[in-house]
Amino acid sequence: MTGQDKITRFGLIRHAQTLWNLEKKIQGQSDTSLTDDGKRQAARWGQLLKQSAWDRIIASDTGRAHETAKIINGCLKLSLTTDSRLREQDWGQWVGKTILQLKTEIPQELDAQVAAGWAFCPPGGEDRRLVQKRSQKALLAAAAQWPGNNILVVTHEGVIKAQIYHLCGRKFLATEPPIIKPYQLHRLAHDANGLRMEALNAMALNPEP
Repeated sequence: MTGQDKITRFGLIRHAQTLWNLEKKIQGQSDTSLTDDGKRQAARWGQLLKQSAWDRIIASDTGRAHETAKIINGCLKLSLTTDSRLREQDWGQWVGKTILQLKTEIPQELDAQVAAGWAFCPPGGEDRRLVQKRSQKALLAAAAQWPGNNILVVTHEGVIKAQIYHLCGRKFLATEPPIIKPYQLHRLAHDANGLRMEALNAMALNPEP
């Protein structure tokens, strides 16, 4: 069996909770530290993920994703690498603001962007199509480098949505019913036919006892 024929599997999870998540501020590609609860979330992911076989971890190079991956890897003890193509969408001038602020300050501009679907692009930032394309390149490169591996990917909500919505043929509109549950691992697979969805919401982060 050639490398191209082997099935490479990816498990995608979002980084753990940060201070700005708690304050509902848009982070984009900037960073705040994990909260204490976030560090506990990452540690619980590590314990839960030990139940499955993983060969390596790749993570976004943003601090919050890399820190989450390192905490998880304290349990898994695998090769861990980072890839800048797995960063969150660049939200440009809207970084540091909350959605409530935007609804108050620039409601028409926000509504127009939300209605744009895949073309959603904050001023000075990047659109969702670019996020999908660059993060897909990271996954395809990993599949080519490590064919047949089971790879844990620690990334961001925007990246996860971009990949899943692309593979599911969604338009990225607010009128579509949500399909991604919070604190879940999602499984993708890659073979000679390309990248595909394997399981949505495949593993939940169990709440602390």
